Amino acid sequence: MPNRGITKTLFFPIKAKGLRPRSAFARDRIAPALNTLFWIILSTFVSGVLSVLAAGVFLALPSRQREGALPHLVSFATGALLGAALLALIPHAVLGAGSERVHEVGIALIAGIALFFVLEKFLLWRHCHDDHCDEHTVSGHHGPGHEHQHHEARRKASGSLVLVGDALHNVLDGVLIAAAFLTDVHLGFVTALAIMAHEIPQEVGNFAVLLHSGVSRRRALALNLLTSLTAVIGGVVGYFALETAVRILPFALAVAAASLLYVAVADLIPGLHRRTDARSGVMQVVLIGLGIAIITFAERHAH
Repeated sequence: MPNRGITKTLFFPIKAKGLRPRSAFARDRIAPALNTLFWIILSTFVSGVLSVLAAGVFLALPSRQREGALPHLVSFATGALLGAALLALIPHAVLGAGSERVHEVGIALIAGIALFFVLEKFLLWRHCHDDHCDEHTVSGHHGPGHEHQHHEARRKASGSLVLVGDALHNVLDGVLIAAAFLTDVHLGFVTALAIMAHEIPQEVGNFAVLLHSGVSRRRALALNLLTSLTAVIGGVVGYFALETAVRILPFALAVAAASLLYVAVADLIPGLHRRTDARSGVMQVVLIGLGIAIITFAERHAH
């Protein structure tokens, strides 16, 4: 008759104290990774959809209220972008890189600004869709009929161009949000908040271009919602690309900071300077300060 004690020992080995099964180690590594990926997907989705819906609600306002509120929104977005870049992303990039590689973070920051300058030249040139652009004014060798046809062609093409440019921009925003979340979950939330703040006035501009190109309001809303979802694709791609290359995360954060700085300094601030009266200037300073203060509060109290 077989010995039941030996059989039990062979088939049900005793678990040594302090040792954990391999499945437990796998769980401990997979669970945080899935949690981070979940927050990346949720943040990119919510940030994109809310910015489009907020822009849609904004466009539903009477034209006088809309024109009066937009400069204030741009001022707040400027402060949020500056605060997220200078008070959150760059400090985390420097801490992650270490004192020996601080200069490399600076190089990544400069390279990022140069990159976004080139991207704006070739992909995001939709900002230049009015008659004051150089390519509209240097057509003196053609008659008025040719100029009118050229303007009409540009007007119809602008809708497609703004969608392509916005989709690419949103993919890039998703990658930047993923880089922030992989460094620190709280930094990810701060970055997503800052990106959403600047996306709202941008989406208002996108709506205006689409409506100008002949697209209906309902179709413009649907198309903008679809392009906003490309941020989720960027977030997922950024997560899997950067998760295996932890050493480059500080430099990805520097590029993310370069993106926010470039938008604030090159795109938003020049528009604020168009209003030269003292009252507007004071209000701009107050709202920029408010944007910085909210980002600072979120960064300090999220930890």
